[in-house]
Amino acid sequence: MLNIDEIKNGIVIDHIKAGLGIRIYNWLNLDKTPHNVAFVANAASSRSGRKDIIKIDNTISINFDVLGLIDPNITVNIIENEKIKKKIKLQLPQKVENVLICKNPRCISSTEKYISHIFHLENPVSRTYRCEYCDEIIFAGDFK
Repeated sequence: MLNIDEIKNGIVIDHIKAGLGIRIYNWLNLDKTPHNVAFVANAASSRSGRKDIIKIDNTISINFDVLGLIDPNITVNIIENEKIKKKIKLQLPQKVENVLICKNPRCISSTEKYISHIFHLENPVSRTYRCEYCDEIIFAGDFK
């Protein structure tokens, strides 16, 4: 069995759908961090069969909305003094700004660069969002 030491202070991103952990690892630029990082792919999970896990041996700033877009089933554990201080269960955000990009070339957010890309959750089952300006529908996994 694979053994990864506990962290004293940091973040554990757990219950990531198997295969999506590398996307989170890259999005957080963890290859460039000076902190110790453990990335476990395809770990056994009684809840989902297989999962990915990321442990960061320090606290970093994370946009939880983006993590929720990648996988709304993720749990983020904030660790202090080797104990879970806070457990954050993610979900699909109701509104996201400047995370998704409208694909409609005639949308004002595509033609005017100073306009924010704002999307509202349209359907949580299909994980689709609607552009605030032109009503274009986009899949949550299509974040920038």
